[in-house]
Amino acid sequence: MDLSADLDFARSLADTADAISLERFRAADLHVTTKADSTHVTDADQAVERALRQRLATERPDDAFLGEETTADTGADALSEGHRQWVVDPIDGTANYLRGVPVWATLIALAVDGRPVLGVVSAPALGKRWWAAEGLGAHSTDGPLRVSGVAALSDASLSYNSIQQWDEDDRLDALVALSRKVWRTRAYGDMWSYMLVAEGVLDIAGEPDLKPWDIAALVPIVEEAGGRFTSLDGDPGPWHGSALATNGLVHDAVVDVIRRS
Repeated sequence: MDLSADLDFARSLADTADAISLERFRAADLHVTTKADSTHVTDADQAVERALRQRLATERPDDAFLGEETTADTGADALSEGHRQWVVDPIDGTANYLRGVPVWATLIALAVDGRPVLGVVSAPALGKRWWAAEGLGAHSTDGPLRVSGVAALSDASLSYNSIQQWDEDDRLDALVALSRKVWRTRAYGDMWSYMLVAEGVLDIAGEPDLKPWDIAALVPIVEEAGGRFTSLDGDPGPWHGSALATNGLVHDAVVDVIRRS
């Protein structure tokens, strides 16, 4: 499967998204509402997703679409043979975005038969972009990506996103147990933690309570950089409601700690 053209297209979608999101970032008239699940959505989230969905409908009309704000395709048939589905989070880190924190990004993935094979993470406020496609390697604006060579949990650096998420998902004991096994813990948050794993700066990143659009674009980037990506319970793919990315060397040990806790 040659994904070169799809990757070029995905990166052009990210250009479209960046132009919209960056213009609205820290805007005095940014419109913010609260969704039914108590999370926030801004007019920028909606505008980005609308623009990407329109381009996909025009330029990839035979492909399905799954987006955070407008789910035209629920993903129920994502595992069917030959199924191509674009999975989009228009702004990952909306809470950061609306507060003026520059750690946010547009996430764009292509899943084939339910497996994410291409991912683009574009964070224009950080001046960074990461991308990968199956068989084409992982790259960023700074060059090729490669995970770390840390082989022991006691030497590993972990980013867990937020204590509240782990607590609300009844996994706080697992997080505490894991924190006692590793060298260092931080909460860099959202997509950035996973990109730092792909860069080899961190060794472990994980969090519960996620949707497929939070995860799909991250998977190919971490895996093409040489890492592993599963749920917190060790299940592959973005469909299980949680994420765990590592350099691969410590992955089984992390899953074991979480399961035993």
